[in-house]
Formats: sequence, C-alpha cells, structure tokens
Amino acid sequence: MTSLWAASLVFAQDLAPRAYLITPLQANAVTMTYSYYTGNLLLDGTAPITGATASTSIPIVTMYHTLDFFGRSANVLVGLPYGVGNFHGTILGAEKSAYRSGLMDGVFRFSVNLKGGPAMTAAEMQKWKQKTIIGVSFKVLAPTGQYDPTKLVNLGTNRWAFKPELGYSHRWGHWVLDGYGAVWFFTTNPEFFSHNDFYPATRSQSESPVAAFEGHLSYDIRSRFWVSLDGNYWHGGVTSQNGISNPKTLQNNSRIGATLSVPLNKYQSLKFSYNNGAYINYGGNYQNVSVAWQYSWIGWPH
Repeated sequence: MTSLWAASLVFAQDLAPRAYLITPLQANAVTMTYSYYTGNLLLDGTAPITGATASTSIPIVTMYHTLDFFGRSANVLVGLPYGVGNFHGTILGAEKSAYRSGLMDGVFRFSVNLKGGPAMTAAEMQKWKQKTIIGVSFKVLAPTGQYDPTKLVNLGTNRWAFKPELGYSHRWGHWVLDGYGAVWFFTTNPEFFSHNDFYPATRSQSESPVAAFEGHLSYDIRSRFWVSLDGNYWHGGVTSQNGISNPKTLQNNSRIGATLSVPLNKYQSLKFSYNNGAYINYGGNYQNVSVAWQYSWIGWPH
C-alpha cells in the first residue's frame, strides 16, 4: 500500500476531456485547481487496516505552453500539487488517525498531435475546423512528494511513474468524442514502510504496469462553453514486496463523472468537475469535486 491514497489520486484515475485540443502556437495558460477527495480505502486484507477512510484537499498549479514540433502542434505541461489530508482506520484493533500536509509528486507531460493537428498561428486557426485528431503524449510523475519510509501513509510515492498514451478526438458539429489508451509503468520504491516497530529492516515495493482507458463525450454550448460526460477504466498494478507479489492488490476499477467549462472573458475561464467510483475492487473509492481557474494568452502575458 505504498502511499496508496496519494498514488490513487494522481495516476490511473485521470479524467481529462479534450486533452488533445489544438491551440495556437505560443499559447500559454496558468491553471489553479482545487480538488477535494473523500471516501474509503479498499485494501482487501492486504494491510492490517480496516475501516480506512480519507479526506484530502489538493491545490495544484500547472503551466502550459504550445510549440511547433516538426510541423505538428505540440504542448508541454508542468504541475506541482500540494496535499492536505486526514486519514482514519483501525490497525490491529486500535483506532488510529493521521494528518499529512506537504508536496505531492510533480507532473510533467509532453503531447504532440500526429494527425489533424498541424502547428498553426492564431490567424491560421480561425480558418481551421477540427475533424479527426490523433495524438500521443508522455507523462512523468517525479518523486518530489513528502515521504517518510517509517510511515504507511504518505503524500509522495518515493518512485517514478511513466505514462505513454495514444489519444483520439473527433468532432461532429457541436459534439466532440475523445478516447485515450495508456499504460503506466513504475520504478521500485526502495524503502517501503521500513525502519519502524512493524518492520525494522528495509524492504522494497514494486508495482506491475497499469493499463488505463478513458472516454469523454462533450457538447459545445457556445465557444469555450462546454459540458462533458467522462468515464475511465484501469486494470493491473499488482504490488510486490521484496520480490513477493500479492495478487489481492490487482486493480480492476472504473470511475464516471462530468465536467463543465465556462468562459469568463477572453483570457479567463472556470472549470467544474465531479466524479465518483463506478466500480472499485481495490484502492481509493472516493468522491471528487474540483474547481479550476485558468488564465490563458498568446505570446507575452497581458
């Protein structure tokens, strides 16, 4: 259960409609997002904890920039989240609580559109109409989060995670259909819940790859004002401690939700989203509400 709550928040459960949206060259955006998660941790006897619950607030600041990548539209995104969480559960018959506050693992994503998305200026984009877009992206989670190997609950995961993804988007008038397929790969956490009264030695934890699929159907009410139905499914992630795997940690989960994007003016917009577990057999079974404010511009900031 290496930082199970933190890990379940930041990798397989992505629900990001219009992730391969084409934007003009030299477009920039700063986004401030506040997310609140609350729910249960389903451990299936993999840890000596019962009745585990958590409530976590996560503000995150992201920076986005578009560029020309060999004639194709591309972008980079960098984000740094901060977590504040309260955790409760019964360990070996005794009720325990934990409070954590600190940095979570940093995010880096590079994306490029291979079909239907040439690099364009703002003037060229006014004449362009989306049909079918096919893109690829590569996301990295860096182990920048707060981590203490003597504790079972952490905000960081003490490992790297990598996610190559293939994305598809098609527009019919006001409707946009998005679908993504990806695989998460993880390095080993060399110090998992070690050097404490439960396990005085050092032990490592590894995790098998996770296949993740994501779909969105959105509708444009007017320019930059849209609503989306969101869903995903992920499978895999069996963990091993000191090389011994635990098949009970296999994840076979799905979430559903909705997103609303509302423009405030030429440069600013708000985005609201809600999602919940449709089926969760292992991991974080939580409800999530998010609010994001975005300021975007082309060229130098206004």
